[in-house]
Amino acid sequence: MLAIEPVACLTDNYAYLIHDSASGLCAIVDPSEPAPVKRALAERGFKLTHILNTHHHLDHTGGNIPLKEEFGAEVVGPAKDRERIPGIDTGVDESTGWTFGAHRVRVLEIPAHTRAHIAFAFEDENAVFTGDTLFAMGCGRLFEGTPDMMWSSLSKLMQLDDKTRVYCGHEYTLNNGRFALTLEPGNSELTTRMKAVEAIRAKNMPTVPTTIGLEKKTNPFLRPQSAEIRKTLGMEAAGDVDVFAEMRRRKDNF
Repeated sequence: MLAIEPVACLTDNYAYLIHDSASGLCAIVDPSEPAPVKRALAERGFKLTHILNTHHHLDHTGGNIPLKEEFGAEVVGPAKDRERIPGIDTGVDESTGWTFGAHRVRVLEIPAHTRAHIAFAFEDENAVFTGDTLFAMGCGRLFEGTPDMMWSSLSKLMQLDDKTRVYCGHEYTLNNGRFALTLEPGNSELTTRMKAVEAIRAKNMPTVPTTIGLEKKTNPFLRPQSAEIRKTLGMEAAGDVDVFAEMRRRKDNF
């Protein structure tokens, strides 16, 4: 079993410590900054061996160089974006996958937020690190891709087992849920979830991880086929990509 713990960074980012007790390996996913990561390592007595990056944005890679210099950690990131990943040692993609101790890690190429965004799926542990592509009740902005690309990326993530725990890059859940309710107020599972999220955030606790199954039921960006969402948007006869695109446009201005 892997131990996975969120490390709060900046104002609303999450990095994730992954510790494999069998091998002694320890990775950090998407370190925004070094200090919170070093503090978490010291508290647990772990030595950092790997840095995993889902994409190049500074709020996911800002800690790469100082952490690599201090611990000698191997930086692993998207092969198709090597030139933008600080300190990268190992580029990975869907064809290469990756290995962490005895764990075979599936790499999913999920572009649109950035052109070479990836996810790391530890399928034997039912865990996936989605960066800024899939959030709890949301999805990332389309900085370097199209609605069609993002819908394809999200559809790829939806093929993972429903039990798969989703570890995303930001604590955006409360705002995402409020937006979701504007589209699908009749979704009883969504309203129930929002009550739980409000209670969790009132205690300043993390709302991650979520699961693929829960996202399918409550995340509007995975639900363009919903009759209620389509009625809200006045797009009853539109294609899924067009419905998704309109939701993303509205979220950008929410």
